[in-house]
Amino acid sequence: MDGAANTHAVGNVAPLRNVMLLNALINRVQNRDYDLPGLACFFGPSGYGKTKAAVWNAQETRAYWVEVKSTWSRKKFAEMILRSMGIAPARTIGDMVEQIGDQLSRSERPLLIDEADLVAKDGMIGVIRDIYESSQGTVILIGEENLPQTLRKWERVHNRMLDWVAAQPADIREVGLLARMKCPGIEIEPDVQQLVLQKSQARARRIVVNLRQIAEYSLSTGAKRITLAEAKKITFFSGEAPTPRRML
Repeated sequence: MDGAANTHAVGNVAPLRNVMLLNALINRVQNRDYDLPGLACFFGPSGYGKTKAAVWNAQETRAYWVEVKSTWSRKKFAEMILRSMGIAPARTIGDMVEQIGDQLSRSERPLLIDEADLVAKDGMIGVIRDIYESSQGTVILIGEENLPQTLRKWERVHNRMLDWVAAQPADIREVGLLARMKCPGIEIEPDVQQLVLQKSQARARRIVVNLRQIAEYSLSTGAKRITLAEAKKITFFSGEAPTPRRML
């Protein structure tokens, strides 16, 4: 899938290729045969737009979505899933897992667990397995590039995965799509868009940052057409740390 379909924005999120890849994964798991497992994994490096993809798909597919925090305990994790469902949490983790499973089963809505690397540890991963087993629903784990390898540690979760989908780096078409959203009224020449893609290392988050640099340059100079000559005057961010300063 190249991401060209369904190109309407939801919540100011552009439907880039990774948005569509996650959408296809959710639909594939939801529409699986009854005897197939319902867990899946969407993984990739930081900055590839996985969370934005989750936001778009949470609205498009009516999925429940929770973004895990590093400080969460098992109880907090279960509580936050229930809050995303609009359900008052029970007192114990066991009862909360049953509440979640019952809601997923009855609603037939997906559950997206973002930053799933943070729950891929002893104790926490068991909560995810229990949620799936009690619902037999659609549960998508979203995390960093090494998440599939990390999950191999837990055989009872790993062998319940229906599919593994890797997020993809941005391409020049997506730079153009983001430019129309982030730099309205500014013509950015194709060579400059290619430069933005290169400087951003094909990471959607950095592309947005660098397009913001172009928008600010346009605002300060009045330039409405950005050529390579203009681009040389703009500071683009590549993600590299600044070199240490020489102190006198």
